[in-house]
Amino acid sequence: MTQYAAPGQPGSVVAYRARYDHFIGGDHVSPVSGEYVENVSPVTGEVFTEVARGTDADRARALHAASGAARAWGSTTARERATVLGEIADRVEEHATELAVAEAWDNGKPVREALVFDVPLLIEQFRQFAALVRAEVGEVEQLGRETRDYRTYQPLGVVHERLAWTFPLMNAGRVLAPALAAGNAVVLEPALQTPASIHVLLDVIADLLPPGVVNVVTGSDDHPVVAGRSPNIFFADVLAQRDGFLDKTLEGFAMFAANQGEIPTAPSRALIQTAAYEELLHLATERTRQLRVGNPLDTDTMVGAIVSLAQRDRLLAYFARGRAEGARLVLGGEASGHFVQPTIFESDHRSAVFTADVLGPVVSVTRFDDRDDAVKIANDATRPLGAGLWCRDIALAHNVGEELAAERVWVNNYYAYQADSALLSRYRRVKHLVVSYSDRGQGYF
Repeated sequence: MTQYAAPGQPGSVVAYRARYDHFIGGDHVSPVSGEYVENVSPVTGEVFTEVARGTDADRARALHAASGAARAWGSTTARERATVLGEIADRVEEHATELAVAEAWDNGKPVREALVFDVPLLIEQFRQFAALVRAEVGEVEQLGRETRDYRTYQPLGVVHERLAWTFPLMNAGRVLAPALAAGNAVVLEPALQTPASIHVLLDVIADLLPPGVVNVVTGSDDHPVVAGRSPNIFFADVLAQRDGFLDKTLEGFAMFAANQGEIPTAPSRALIQTAAYEELLHLATERTRQLRVGNPLDTDTMVGAIVSLAQRDRLLAYFARGRAEGARLVLGGEASGHFVQPTIFESDHRSAVFTADVLGPVVSVTRFDDRDDAVKIANDATRPLGAGLWCRDIALAHNVGEELAAERVWVNNYYAYQADSALLSRYRRVKHLVVSYSDRGQGYF
């Protein structure tokens, strides 16, 4: 067990500034309004820094700075940009512990999660997109005997993105890595709840980039987060043996509490086949009961603090709604300050507590009879971003997985995640240069 010292305390690996201005054009710039917003850590419920209040005037300044930097950055070679991204990855790796503690303090997530998931994936994003653009070449298509279509890639110019509070650093990386690799300048707006860890990242990497290529405007209004309520389906054959596979399955059930359930793809709807329902629910409840809620800076902590009191209050209202409609509270349902116990509700799949959106360490459990029943229940709700599927019969798993409406289906795992190379296409356009080598007309006129 390691317990990291809180920022501001002796021995802390993170030193926050008392106040953060916007970061525009390579410099820290005071807000036009002169206003600042207090930043509260969900770990203690206390203010630990303040950040500049962002307005349209501040955004305009940031976009202007980005526009001025975009042309030069976009004209660099892919190899040059890849080199810079590789240097960023190395620098982040050098400061991995500092960034993980900063993330835990700002967001409330367990530092163990930031150390093994958030920061490593942040590093991987920069390395993956560096490798992609370094190895990439254009394409040539022969359209006719003497005509060629030369296809290359061009940056969009300026990318302006608002970040959700669910994964502050990783969300920043999901924009910065592909956008910079494609040759764009970037303006980021961190969520009002979690602006500070982005500034720690800036302090680590800013000197590696030309001024204006990355700009940050903080303190804007709350950024909404989609609550996916992803289904997690458990077929009866997972109970066939008491082995490592079953243990992994129970861990997969408990993943609803990962990151305090504040994930758009959190598996917060559990579907258990009737033939195994009572036994599997009992085992899964006991596994959930073992999750340790506590100080996010302690590496033994598995469930940390809810990001804000407003989000906690939404959860408490959801719990009250579940009780009012007759859902059975199997476990949890209690809160203390920013901390909410992992909670299990048992309900009918048509009930509001099963279908309503929520972001928190809570799962609603229902039963299904067969594969068709499972697919129908899973797909009845609004299209989820993800889904989990647990089954020893791989043929069945493949077939059911194909029928689920989710964009991503995890089979016998949950959150085996990697950087998404498809993001690169979001931040650039394809340029077609169609060239004729013929000295003859085409005979149209």
